[in-house]
Amino acid sequence: MTLLPAGRIVKVETFLVPPRWLFCRVETDQGVVGWGEPIVEGRAEAVRATVDVLAEYLVGQDPLRIEDHWQVMANGGFYRGGPVLSSALAGLDQALWDIAGKAYGVPVHAMLGGPVRDRVRMYAWVGGDDPTQLAESIGARIEQGFSAVKLNATGRMPAVATVADVNGVVDRVALAREALGPTRDLAVDFHGRVGAADARRILPLIATCHPMFAEEPVLPDRPHLLRDVVTASSVPIATGERLYSRWDFRPALEAGVAVVQPDLSHAGGISETRRIAALAEVWDAKLAPHCPLGPIALAASLQVAFATPNFLIQEHSIGIHYNEGADLLDYVVDPSVFAFTDGYVSRPAAPGLGVRIDEAAVRRADQAGHAWRNPVWRHDDGGFAEW
Repeated sequence: MTLLPAGRIVKVETFLVPPRWLFCRVETDQGVVGWGEPIVEGRAEAVRATVDVLAEYLVGQDPLRIEDHWQVMANGGFYRGGPVLSSALAGLDQALWDIAGKAYGVPVHAMLGGPVRDRVRMYAWVGGDDPTQLAESIGARIEQGFSAVKLNATGRMPAVATVADVNGVVDRVALAREALGPTRDLAVDFHGRVGAADARRILPLIATCHPMFAEEPVLPDRPHLLRDVVTASSVPIATGERLYSRWDFRPALEAGVAVVQPDLSHAGGISETRRIAALAEVWDAKLAPHCPLGPIALAASLQVAFATPNFLIQEHSIGIHYNEGADLLDYVVDPSVFAFTDGYVSRPAAPGLGVRIDEAAVRRADQAGHAWRNPVWRHDDGGFAEW
């Protein structure tokens, strides 16, 4: 690797990009630009303000001191952690790795120890809140070449599931398994919508459909309930999209989860996600990064995937139902970097994160901006329901 001049950081910008994303751009006085995606979906404005605060420290710094900057941004404010700070940090961390890769003229995975695989397996989202079009959606994903899909186990759930509610979950998982056949994989996302008791009841009933994993069967702030859920069935349990550090993941790993799902735009970026993956190895758990987000988050996830031995599979948002009015590929110069072949993505060779962001498109999009908020669901009695 030959080091090109990286200089000092002179500018940090953020862009509210439809449908629901926030991008950041970090520039040095040598003209090297790095991109990141710091976002909490539905709280983009709060993350944007936090990026501005962290930028006060970054401007004037050497961008190649990534770990030192991570430590200062994560811990230098005395109060630490949480989704907003961790996501602001994550996007800036991505941008610094992007700059470093461009300065050294190599992809990020080369700086993480080099690739351990030549292609990364992807899974596609098929919804599931409304199962009426589930078989058709799965068929379309199979035609696109994917061999794995994920669906919601259920829509809104009552505090205690009825027989009909439980049967509804079992029926949609069975329908998905039938559509996929025995040679493809199925992941089931509970989205924290069921209680621990209902999770223990439902998981054994779907075990015969052999899910690759069942995601977030209990809410992330209740890790003390996970062990009983893990031991209730043979279904591998996954969690982590709402956990933000290796310290958050340790209780879940100790409870026996099989798959960890840190989000590269939430869990401290590339730097922290690598540490979470290494920690997961101690418990023989696999890495499947959460990523229903934009092109920078996906590019960062793939760089980690190519360099992580215990990686399992990667989520992506191309064509996902959230992306109304804009899609991931609208903001990249060369969409072929995310081309799927038989459900896999090939290893990128370009320096940095391996994706060229269409800056003009991003600046135009920011002029419109967005104020995306997640739906708020309610039970039949008017009380709050988990979305």
